[in-house]
Amino acid sequence: MATLGVLERVELRDVWQHEAHHFTPWLAEADNLAALGEVLGIELELTGQEVAVGPYAADIVCKDTVSNTNVLIENQLEKTDHSHLGQILTYAAGLKAQTVIWVASKFTDEHRAAIDWLNNITQDEWQFFGLEIELWKIGASEPAPKFNIICQPNDWSRAVRDEAAKAESNSPTRAMQLKFWTSFRDRMVGKGQRAPKPSAQSWQSFRVGRTGFSLEGVVQRTSQQLLVRLYINCEDLPPKGVFRYLLAKQDLIHTQLGIPLVWNELPEQKGCVLAVAHPNCPLEDETRWNEYQDWIEFTIAKMDAVFRPLIKPLQLSDLPEVPVVALEIQEPHDIDGSVTQ
Repeated sequence: MATLGVLERVELRDVWQHEAHHFTPWLAEADNLAALGEVLGIELELTGQEVAVGPYAADIVCKDTVSNTNVLIENQLEKTDHSHLGQILTYAAGLKAQTVIWVASKFTDEHRAAIDWLNNITQDEWQFFGLEIELWKIGASEPAPKFNIICQPNDWSRAVRDEAAKAESNSPTRAMQLKFWTSFRDRMVGKGQRAPKPSAQSWQSFRVGRTGFSLEGVVQRTSQQLLVRLYINCEDLPPKGVFRYLLAKQDLIHTQLGIPLVWNELPEQKGCVLAVAHPNCPLEDETRWNEYQDWIEFTIAKMDAVFRPLIKPLQLSDLPEVPVVALEIQEPHDIDGSVTQ
């Protein structure tokens, strides 16, 4: 019979003696933010530590790489207290953070109720999470962190309800798109995977590891085709330079991807699009939705595996020089550059 180890709880102060000097820098490391984001279904990119908010300083500020919105993280090595609750509200207002994450060793019932209340009274653009952190080890192993969600938004139910009402009042097409993406999300959740909250738009964005880049599944009702596209619309790098950097690697990309890829620099627009198309897919045929969703899921996973390692480490010095043209930030576009609804 196999011999199994015994889990042993480790005191947080045995590993992090000081909240600001030890715990905050540890949590701000890329791997640890990734672990936190994985629990919440958010991909986090560090913006700064001890970020000034007037005379005060927020522990950690990140970007949600899909929505490109600010995320505030406030952390404690002790149980939650009123002081940190006040800091969270002050910092969130000053930073215009749409997502707030409060990490502590223990949540009191009163502070859990406060976070639940904030989620209930705010619109879906704002999200409040409360997490407890634990450390565990087996025998002489290194301690391992475990994040436990204590409070969170109500599974997007408010968002889905509001989006459904808007979709039904706008058009049958938007209502059908919402139904399709709701079905897709339910399918992914049923597999224990994460997917974006459904909307009535023709497209849905998926994380690819860096702000200003997104992988998007698209259902095009008029042309009766599906798309999965990499949309490049970053601020820290010139999108045209990124496009030409990737284009120089197209042989490698095509070999790794194994799927025909359409490249469109969209010269009159700020962003660029790289897309894979799947024709003859009428959205009205609900009997084929499982087939459509299989293809979208597979293609997004394939494109993520190819492009994420190329995108995440990119620096300005890696890119070819491209003439600077003043262009406005664009909404996501299809292959031909038309705005999708």
